[in-house]
Amino acid sequence: MDECQRKLTEQSALWLNKELSLDQLDQGLRKFVHYQRNYLLGRNTKQLEKFKDDMHEKVLLGTLSSCSLTSEQSESINGLMAIRKQQGSVWEELLMLEMRVLCKFLPENFDHLKDYIAPISYSPLNNNPKSIQIRNQHYKIIQEAKREWLNCFLNAYDAKLKESDQQYRNEIGKLETQLLNNRIADGSSVVKKIHDYMAYQTDKLKQNIHNKILSFRGILLQNHQRISPKIKNMIGVSPEPYLDLTFKPFNKRQWLYLSLGPSYIRLNQSAIRPRDQQESTVTKEHKNIYDKIAQRHSSHPYNIPSKSLILKQYSNHLLEYLNNSYFTPLSYKDQLRAIEQAKTTAYIRKILKKHNLILRITDKGHHFYIGSETEFEKKVQKFFEDTNAFMELSVNPLKEIQDKVIQSLDRLREKKLILVWQYNKMMPDRTKSELAHLYFNPKTHKEDIPVRPIENTIHAPTTNISKFLSEIISPIFDSKCGSTTVIDGVSLIKELNKYIRKDLFKPSTLFCTLDIRNLYTMLPQEEALNILVEFLRVHGYEKVKGIPLDTIRQLASLVLQENVFVYNKKIYKQVLGGAMGSSFTLTLANIFMWKWQKEFVRRQDMTGEFYGRYIDDIFMTWNKSETELKNLLEQANTWHPNIKLEYQISQSLPFLDILLTNKNGILSTGVYHKPAAEPYVVPFLSDHSRHTFVNVIQTTLARA
Repeated sequence: MDECQRKLTEQSALWLNKELSLDQLDQGLRKFVHYQRNYLLGRNTKQLEKFKDDMHEKVLLGTLSSCSLTSEQSESINGLMAIRKQQGSVWEELLMLEMRVLCKFLPENFDHLKDYIAPISYSPLNNNPKSIQIRNQHYKIIQEAKREWLNCFLNAYDAKLKESDQQYRNEIGKLETQLLNNRIADGSSVVKKIHDYMAYQTDKLKQNIHNKILSFRGILLQNHQRISPKIKNMIGVSPEPYLDLTFKPFNKRQWLYLSLGPSYIRLNQSAIRPRDQQESTVTKEHKNIYDKIAQRHSSHPYNIPSKSLILKQYSNHLLEYLNNSYFTPLSYKDQLRAIEQAKTTAYIRKILKKHNLILRITDKGHHFYIGSETEFEKKVQKFFEDTNAFMELSVNPLKEIQDKVIQSLDRLREKKLILVWQYNKMMPDRTKSELAHLYFNPKTHKEDIPVRPIENTIHAPTTNISKFLSEIISPIFDSKCGSTTVIDGVSLIKELNKYIRKDLFKPSTLFCTLDIRNLYTMLPQEEALNILVEFLRVHGYEKVKGIPLDTIRQLASLVLQENVFVYNKKIYKQVLGGAMGSSFTLTLANIFMWKWQKEFVRRQDMTGEFYGRYIDDIFMTWNKSETELKNLLEQANTWHPNIKLEYQISQSLPFLDILLTNKNGILSTGVYHKPAAEPYVVPFLSDHSRHTFVNVIQTTLARA
């Protein structure tokens, strides 16, 4: 009782005590009456349906009894029901297992893997990073083993269901044959009655299982919410954050919340904010939506005046809808959950600040990384030193960059080198422009966890120019270089099938994949601009969309050479390469590689071998000796000081999302999952729109 009283006191403290108006009370009472009425109606409807089902079952049974079946035939029907019940039992177990996976309450024997897999008995002395890496690898091995074990369970259930289904088909087939060969009785009519009876019993069995699973899910969810030391450890196979620390600063609730991943959205965030914040949000959303609607309908073909009655009515209805959405009180349960999640988030922030930790999204892993801010900064500084592509500035050059961009565009328009619509499209907004922001994602799948730089250039002064150049030049590259460009795994398979039809694919054919290190940040800027102009001229362009090539070069130069960003309260300028996050950087990198790969393409074309590139990843075939291929690759590493290759040679290699294997002259393909990629999807408890989860399932099925 004391424990219950304590819990009630805690929960009552969380309740936001607000005075409700008479209208709100009236609305609440109406909803309560409506809810109770629907509850009674639903209960009565269920009882009526059960009565109808019982009557229908008696009718079917009576009809079947009137068929004068032999004892052997009756036994056969009972045998069919036994098979269906056995199949239903297997199906029920399968659904329960799937529900346990979703709720992270797998059977305890899944945790016995820790006993089978050797524990960490060795820890490197005075080497915390190595110790942490070993621990995380150990955990990853256990989780992957659990997933494999889970797959074995699922496959076993699937095999049992198929076996039972086949047994049912065989038995009912025998019974049908016996009845149809009986010349005395109306065999076809009896067969139909048996099918009707079995279909009814099967549907009834499915409904019972469905109800059991709903009840089972409710129990699991209740246990999921009772997170306390008394509850046994939750056992799941979902990915968890990568903890790059020697200690774990989070409690179980906080860790489970972090395990929901970066895509998770807290429930009902806006509903627990202060009233003034909610009102401010409603005002902003109303203005944003209304302005867009009014602007859209003020032009052809609608031509609705801005002060028309219909727009005023729409504005009132929109405001009423937003007010109802934001200010309708939550149920006590939903409000409690929202407040608990908000508190958990606040505690996590405090812990991160207290221990000087950073929270990042892993590169290619799609889950959280938690590590020391000091150690992470060392990785960043190592990246700066290794690339030597960034220069720290002592003053903020934003105004200077804005002036330079705007003045350059003004001059180009005055000289009629760009059209008015092009000028407007590239012009930055002074009121919204800001320096780009640089952040780093850790590559937890690589030794020593290096970092990947990503720039947020959404409001940078050169962003509009970057987008415009990408829009007009990317289609040219795609059309002229399609033969050496890989779009995705499917396009690669299609090209390899063409290669096979030329009788070039042999049992000895080798595959080779090449990865270019830090392509974006290692592009020499002036050389890349020269290659851009060369590429366009080679393919017959002196102007693109009416813009001369010299002007194209000038605009591209602005994008590259005025790339200044903020990182850790310091300002840097990129002096080598382009921003990873800028749309034009990808286009320029592709064009730079067009020049670099010419020798590769020439040699491959001479022998009919395949060569394809996806940005900084290359796939090629080879029918000479492996030694000759290695010699060629070593030569390629000397073709340009900034382009360095890492390569793999084998008869079975992954590329993008496919695994390609040469099985004695036969191409075998399969889906490839990168070891770094964790099986993460948006949690279905997230506050996303419902269609998001439908899209997740549809996309997964399409990719499978």
